[in-house]
Amino acid sequence: MLVIGVGGLELSGEERGWLQDPRVSGVILFKRNFASRAQAGELCQAIREAAPRPQLLCVDQEGGRVQRFREGYSELPALEGFGHLYATDRQAALALAREHAWLMASEILATGLDLSFAPVVDLGRGNLAIGNRAFHAEPGIVADFCRAYVAGLHEAGMAATIKHFPGHGSVLEDTHFDDAVDPRPLADLQALDLVPFAAGIGAGAEAVMMAHVKYPAVAPEPAGYSPRWIRDILRRDMGFAGIVFSDDIGMAAAESAGGVKARIDAHLDAGCDAVLVCAPALVADSLRAVADRDPAPAGLLAPLFARRSPDWDTLLANARYDGAREALRRLDHGVA
Repeated sequence: MLVIGVGGLELSGEERGWLQDPRVSGVILFKRNFASRAQAGELCQAIREAAPRPQLLCVDQEGGRVQRFREGYSELPALEGFGHLYATDRQAALALAREHAWLMASEILATGLDLSFAPVVDLGRGNLAIGNRAFHAEPGIVADFCRAYVAGLHEAGMAATIKHFPGHGSVLEDTHFDDAVDPRPLADLQALDLVPFAAGIGAGAEAVMMAHVKYPAVAPEPAGYSPRWIRDILRRDMGFAGIVFSDDIGMAAAESAGGVKARIDAHLDAGCDAVLVCAPALVADSLRAVADRDPAPAGLLAPLFARRSPDWDTLLANARYDGAREALRRLDHGVA
């Protein structure tokens, strides 16, 4: 099962062909796919009409520097700001995080997508890729925020995806560009980085996205294609029964598995349910790589589809919408 990227503001003929393949079950959109709210909605509709099966439409709309859709959307603050507020007003910080989740999810659902890959529950401990995308450095505090954020997503009608399992925040390297190795034993990870993931699972998060980080004291391969991490620790020990996504196989840290086919095979064989192929340049090779595999069972991703799809007029008329926007604006300006 692949979730693929497309190249521009409209579907090309080649991309329409990709969507005919039964092994494509979703599309992830990026800034390159966005010109306006109306155009994004039209692209979503075109994807759904071009595919013979329901497609999971996804985006990374975390807030801060990772916000793919901007013009016509609320300016969402980075998660780190909630952590700063937590030190002086815990309840206000958690309530605002819940509103952030509801607001973000409501706008994405109104556009016609199903899912934003959120929240980040990595610890804020200096990783170059995570930075201010993390709520806080302390696992118990991140766990509190995770529960609040999952609740806000669910109130909007969106499933939650907690990432990047088992924790990307405690290594320095950015796995988009470099390999990352965390030498700590499992007991240390369980006491720290895994705490927010346990909270998210307990709160009903429907999906987990894996990290491309290697934890050699636990398993020899990066977590994203490690049976030990996915089958033994995440599913058996932590009781997670939802959907497992790989991170993007185009990232540098995924290349340790080999070429495109080797990367996809490694992730699927280890227990990932869906593999992200974000770069359109890799999609054709990825489809050839899975040609000998049976399509995923029908309905596997059903728990992740939008539970409601508000239209923009209804959303803009909702009093909670203006209240959430104002509260988050105040947080972003340091006056919450």
